[in-house]
Amino acid sequence: MEFISPVDALFLVAESREHPMHVGSLSVFEPVDGSGPEFARRAYATLAAGRSFHPMFRKRPSRLFGTPQLAWTVDSAVDVDYHVQRWALPEPGGLPALTEVAAGLHSTLLDRHRPLWEAHLIEGLAGDRVGLYAKMHHALIDGVGAQRLLQRTLTSDPEAGEALVPWDLPPSATPRANPPRRHTLGTRARALLAAAGSAPSMLRLARTALLDQQLTLPFVAPRTMFNVPIGGARRCAARSWPLDRLRQVKKMTGTTLNDVVLAMSAGALRTYLLEHIALPDKPLIAMVPVSLRAESDDGAGGGNSVAALLCNLATDLPDPAARLAAISSSMQRGKEIYRALTPVQAISLSALTLSPLALSLLLPATAALTSPPFNIVISNIPGPREPQYWNGARLDASYPLSIPLDGQAVNITLTSNADSLDIGIVACRRSVPDVNRLLDHLESALTELEDTVY
Repeated sequence: MEFISPVDALFLVAESREHPMHVGSLSVFEPVDGSGPEFARRAYATLAAGRSFHPMFRKRPSRLFGTPQLAWTVDSAVDVDYHVQRWALPEPGGLPALTEVAAGLHSTLLDRHRPLWEAHLIEGLAGDRVGLYAKMHHALIDGVGAQRLLQRTLTSDPEAGEALVPWDLPPSATPRANPPRRHTLGTRARALLAAAGSAPSMLRLARTALLDQQLTLPFVAPRTMFNVPIGGARRCAARSWPLDRLRQVKKMTGTTLNDVVLAMSAGALRTYLLEHIALPDKPLIAMVPVSLRAESDDGAGGGNSVAALLCNLATDLPDPAARLAAISSSMQRGKEIYRALTPVQAISLSALTLSPLALSLLLPATAALTSPPFNIVISNIPGPREPQYWNGARLDASYPLSIPLDGQAVNITLTSNADSLDIGIVACRRSVPDVNRLLDHLESALTELEDTVY
């Protein structure tokens, strides 16, 4: 039996019908061999044939000393017919219909009496394309780890004969810098002692961050229409953009690609709130997750290794160029702080930043008593740099789908896919109307940036 780490356990403890705590992805594949509908049958057969499962895909939470959420148990057998399912879209099978099916699947809780993952093959897309929606509990893995795990099933060779599945992968060819260790009682005690020993340095760090660097703080975010209690039903929206467009803005402004993505999101949120006569005078604050995983970490060890950085989105500024400059400056200040930290210190500082959110998850009534710690989560997950293939089909798009929360009714997550930027938006179906309008506003915001800098 393996102990569940405190960070991972939080995602189990905080889960409710209104807050499913899984991360998901919606991939779209296009057959390159002219197989048409036959590809869907072949793809499902590949997924359903699995009989060998990595331990992470056999884990479910168990009770220890009569208390839940303390330890993992590993099932000896997996009911693959339950975990892998097949769906079909009605004609004409467009992307909106696909995201609607994904929204329904993303709204439901994972069964804690089974390993905490599911995969759903969705056929009937126009052009004989096939969708694959997969979800895995955040207590098992974070978004970057899940993306790296999925990437290992793909190949840059369109003629490759072997089709891999995430739960039965060969050992990684790259040596792992930090191999995972079992979380025993001894390792937990040593971790607590290390955290306690770093307390004085963390206090000095906090002073530097808060006073000297003027780091963006929790609770300075204004309350918006996104920062409300949410229901359990979700709505998803997805679209892709050519990466070259964002790279040109980056080149012309001397910023980073992530700065441009955040500015694009900020412009979309500003326009959306103006449409609903709900734009606050103060700028929105985004929480931007920063992965602490080593480049050699392929995600097979699971768990969460993420720091949190708060960014001023400058939504109070009407000028797109000024907004981008403010965002770039805010991100740079935050990165300077984190560059000086060890991974343990980075996680500790993130825990301080996210503690108000954790408290609101465990005690929902507190969310209405204070200003939100931040307004929205915007996450950028690196993806493959060249075209990828699986089972004789090209990966056209891979839309990440993440977690809205009470007080955080909309989430924007994006990933790169060869020459495309794939953006997935997940929102509370009740609290965020017309979520597809955010996609149109993202396009308008990018066009405004291009018009300003060229």
